[in-house]
Amino acid sequence: MTNGSSITQFLLLAFAEKWELRLLHFWLFLGIYLAALLGNGLIITSVTCDHHLHNPMYFFLLNLSIIDLGCISTTVPKSMANSLWDTTVISYYRCAAQVFWFLFFVSSEYYLLTVMAYDRYVAICRPLHYGTLMDSQACVKMAAAAWGGGFLNAVLHTANTFSIPFCQGNAVDQFFCEIPQLLKLSCSDSYARKAGFTVVSLCVACGCFLFLVLSYVQIFVAVLRIPSEQGRRKAFSTCLPHLAVVSLFACSAMFAYLKPPSISSPALNLLVAVLYSVVPPAVNPIIYSMRSQDLQEALKRLIRCLPLQQE
Repeated sequence: MTNGSSITQFLLLAFAEKWELRLLHFWLFLGIYLAALLGNGLIITSVTCDHHLHNPMYFFLLNLSIIDLGCISTTVPKSMANSLWDTTVISYYRCAAQVFWFLFFVSSEYYLLTVMAYDRYVAICRPLHYGTLMDSQACVKMAAAAWGGGFLNAVLHTANTFSIPFCQGNAVDQFFCEIPQLLKLSCSDSYARKAGFTVVSLCVACGCFLFLVLSYVQIFVAVLRIPSEQGRRKAFSTCLPHLAVVSLFACSAMFAYLKPPSISSPALNLLVAVLYSVVPPAVNPIIYSMRSQDLQEALKRLIRCLPLQQE
């Protein structure tokens, strides 16, 4: 990272100039952040402590909640501090660290959602082989592959981004250090390197997205063949939460990184970034708890046990 000698800090996008609006942004993000901490924390505690939830689906949900906590903690606290202290400055190395950790968690989440789609596919389309294909060892390996893929993606993209010289200023058109906005500050002669990594990322993202689509096509075909209405309803109840999470996260993230420059604007960039980086960690626990009867029962048991432990 040789850019440190020329640029020592970046200026992030401010949500508002007026103190009242900055304070509103602070309290709004604080509410979302606390909701994410509470919701994901309850899921992590419930899945860890309740033996009824010790199965592959909730093991992956546990990993998803950990990733969501890491993802929202990478961007939101810094943005809240900037609004409260009326500053937009982030140092060069903190920006690099934010890019790395954000990419790590976002990439891991995308890969994990792909693994979770495979889990639902096996559970519904190949139920007789579910115990064999999704045993504990296989689940650990798939979760580790999702985390490892996210780490590798983060290392490659962070190293590539911060090895490119920045000669278009230091004002980042986003409330956190986001790669598409940082690349706008790079010199034009580094286009080939940017394009190469973009193509690789696009291939991986489209491959996972195609796998997700094909998995759910086969899942819905299999569900519609279930003779009983109760069976169809139970199958849909385990798939629809995951499909809603995938749709919100994948569509907004792919739009943020692949949208053409002609439709780019600060307001649109900000909205899309909030949709894929801030909203999912807060709403994912709600989506899963609303549709999962087992998780609801586990949360009730957990809440009932809290007063007894205090006594």
